[in-house]
Amino acid sequence: MTKKMLQFVGLKQETPEKRGTNKRTGDFNEIYNEFITDKAKDQSSRCSQCGVPFCQIHCPLSNNIPDWLKLTAEGRLKEAYEISQSTNNMPEVCGRICPQDRLCEGNCVIEKSGHGTVTIGSIEKYINDTAWEKGWVKPILINRELDQSVGIIGAGPAGLACAEELRKSGYQVTIYDRYDRPGGLLIYGIPNFKLEKFVVERRTKLLKDSGIKFVQNFEVGKDKSLYELKKKHQAILIATGVYKSREIDIPGHKLKNIFPAMDFLTASNRKGLGDKVELFDNGTLNAEGKDVVVIGGGDTAMDCVRTSIRQKAKSVKCLYRRDRENMPGSAREVGNAIEEGVEFVWLTSPKRFIGDTKVSAVEVNKMKLGEPDSSGRRKPEIEKGAEYKISADLVIKSLGFDPENLPKLFNAEELAISQWGTLKIDLTTMQTNLDGVFAAGDIVRGASLVVWAIRDGRDAAIQIEKYLKSKDCKDKSIKAA
Repeated sequence: MTKKMLQFVGLKQETPEKRGTNKRTGDFNEIYNEFITDKAKDQSSRCSQCGVPFCQIHCPLSNNIPDWLKLTAEGRLKEAYEISQSTNNMPEVCGRICPQDRLCEGNCVIEKSGHGTVTIGSIEKYINDTAWEKGWVKPILINRELDQSVGIIGAGPAGLACAEELRKSGYQVTIYDRYDRPGGLLIYGIPNFKLEKFVVERRTKLLKDSGIKFVQNFEVGKDKSLYELKKKHQAILIATGVYKSREIDIPGHKLKNIFPAMDFLTASNRKGLGDKVELFDNGTLNAEGKDVVVIGGGDTAMDCVRTSIRQKAKSVKCLYRRDRENMPGSAREVGNAIEEGVEFVWLTSPKRFIGDTKVSAVEVNKMKLGEPDSSGRRKPEIEKGAEYKISADLVIKSLGFDPENLPKLFNAEELAISQWGTLKIDLTTMQTNLDGVFAAGDIVRGASLVVWAIRDGRDAAIQIEKYLKSKDCKDKSIKAA
């Protein structure tokens, strides 16, 4: 092992090269070039093969990272792929969009020792892109088709992961989704320069080829109620995610040209997919030639500022009430945004929007950091008498997401929710207060990472299968009696 591995002392860290700033801001293609085989082997060989692999411990999916790094270093890519996909339903997605700097790579032992982390995400992407290219990724083969069916509401990462796991066990699965394409946030929320849409489309096609049914443009509560779906299926999973944008209630917030982040990103992604998008085509949701101000500091805010740059905005400013060290988003994404020409206005919070009918400027408060709050980050406080104005033709609010009122939307007032509006579940069974109705992903935990949604979907599949087996045994007992 020592010949192939533990090369971190003599071999420096390398990531795939980024395309030049001028080239990458001129299109929406992914910014990183592919690893070549030799580089992937070399970088994998830097792994120290820890007795306690902190990269794996800090991965929500507990991916067997040291194992597939070792196999990659040895040139055994097909085996590396098999191990990679055994714990992750979308490894080619996670390799692209996971904030590895906060998860696996950020907790790498050799990173802590000062040698620079193993570039885990890039290698994961390389392994799985190779698997697709070589034809190793194949539809699910069912040994025995079961009579029981499961309805899944939501075609995002939690719903797709759960569907795949249940299909492997032979259950009939139908996914209901309000949008015209499956993928949820992966299709309409995340820009192409982080996740090109063919990556999602080939994954959902694989699920269709595996016998999973998709019903698009379907709204629960409008086309059918939750109870009607319950009658059709033996179990239901609610995996809708959270899409309701948080508001900023300050003077002028109803002026025109102030939009939620998802409106802006969805318009851009739909345009990239070839759709006719009226609000983009008429210039309303197009940043070209405009002074753009994005409010927020998370990964969605980074998606907005970097999309604005690619749409040829006149200027792009990101307002954040804390400093760079206290931003909640990926440090890597912040670095990419700065390289591409985004101006970050740290320690700044909007006070009011200015304009007659349309926004023309944002008046902001300068902030300072006080004592740490409950999250451990220092609490921002207003500096009195330090207000100033920033020109703005387009303001994008990226302040996070809240759940929609599902009991009302689904015509299921009995469905229990938490004080935050998320669905209440039994933490062991993942079942809501309604028998046979389960929930997973952001609609339970609140807005979070794609990798956590996949984990939740996989966990839900285990609990749904337990429930269906128990239900099947009871039904057989009743018939026998």
